[in-house]
Amino acid sequence: MRLLFLGDVVGASGVDFLEKNIYKLKKDYSVDFTIVNGENSAKGNGISPKSFNDLVRLGADVVTTGNHCFRRKEMEELYDSNDILLRPANFPEGVVGRGYTVIDLGRVSIAVINLMGTVYLDALDNPFNVMDRLLEKIGTVNIIVDLHAEATAEKKALGHYLDGKVTAVLGTHTHVQTADEAILPGGTAYITDVGMTGAELSVLGVETSLAIDKLRTHCPVTFRESTNPCFLNAVCVEFNENTGRAVSIERIQLR
Repeated sequence: MRLLFLGDVVGASGVDFLEKNIYKLKKDYSVDFTIVNGENSAKGNGISPKSFNDLVRLGADVVTTGNHCFRRKEMEELYDSNDILLRPANFPEGVVGRGYTVIDLGRVSIAVINLMGTVYLDALDNPFNVMDRLLEKIGTVNIIVDLHAEATAEKKALGHYLDGKVTAVLGTHTHVQTADEAILPGGTAYITDVGMTGAELSVLGVETSLAIDKLRTHCPVTFRESTNPCFLNAVCVEFNENTGRAVSIERIQLR
């Protein structure tokens, strides 16, 4: 099988760029299953009911999020009622929504786990321990992990910890695509960060001058989405659905 995983889609322009390119991309890479990180897909920040529905309309089989997952109050009902919309699995018990889902495709099942790192981010449950618990209850060998984390060392450590236990560990959050894609010794596909879909000449999708002002002055600044031309960052992972082991991982940059 072939999985298309798209890094953080940023704002309305990112969604629009995805709409213009997703169908050809899926055809060119013979994609069977698509995951999109949508936690920055709404105008302004976070994810909204509109941006979630847009991503599903464009062919996302599962939408993952991260540290901005609860930025918008109106999303709570969707998290509670929709099994293809995920928030990080290491939020405390009782928090609305779910951290993983298992999609039954008939001949094969695919589990998607949304996990958040804790280094330089919120003090959630230990992601290593959370994964240990989840792996005991997930009844498929095909397991894709969206690891939403800041620190590259934490991502690398979790990737190696999960090697041979999951199909892929795909990093998100930093919006900058890394060049370290690999099939680890145990057969797990890994990349530290998939990157983003949004304005290329920007600061993580934000208008550059505003980001500079914030960092220079340390004063409050209202960020705006950059209007510069977009690009798309993704990876395509081919895996054996009978064993759950990855065969290849390819970085994608589309301008």
